[in-house]
Amino acid sequence: MNMTQADQKRAAAEAAIEHVKVGDVVGVGTGSTAGFFIDFLARIKGKIDGAVASSDASAAQLRRLGIPLLDMNQVGTLPLYVDGADEATRNRHLVKGGGGALSREKIVAEASEKFVCIADQGKLVDRLGMFPLPIEVLEMARSLVARK
Repeated sequence: MNMTQADQKRAAAEAAIEHVKVGDVVGVGTGSTAGFFIDFLARIKGKIDGAVASSDASAAQLRRLGIPLLDMNQVGTLPLYVDGADEATRNRHLVKGGGGALSREKIVAEASEKFVCIADQGKLVDRLGMFPLPIEVLEMARSLVARK
């Protein structure tokens, strides 16, 4: 049976729910596949202590579904971060950060003990680098980055 891209994303997101444990504060990524994960997370929201979002869009979805939204500064280490990939190879090399939440995604990922990547077949490539990647520079570091 051939699954649509949306079906693949939904299946990957549902499989990631198995990594969520009772009492977890879950780091949640951004994008369409992460959106499916948030939908599944809402089904077990009573089992978790909350979530930290890596984007405003994910934060809004978490709020809308009644999942307690926590600030990264309120929590220590996160047991789990679930997010999609922009590209992936069969050797599990990934490109992340092709969108606008690059810095926030990196912060949440760095604060997490475990990263579960959820992706559909459309993200599978033979060679990474099929699209330009943004470079994000925080305003306070603009001159420093320019000098480097």
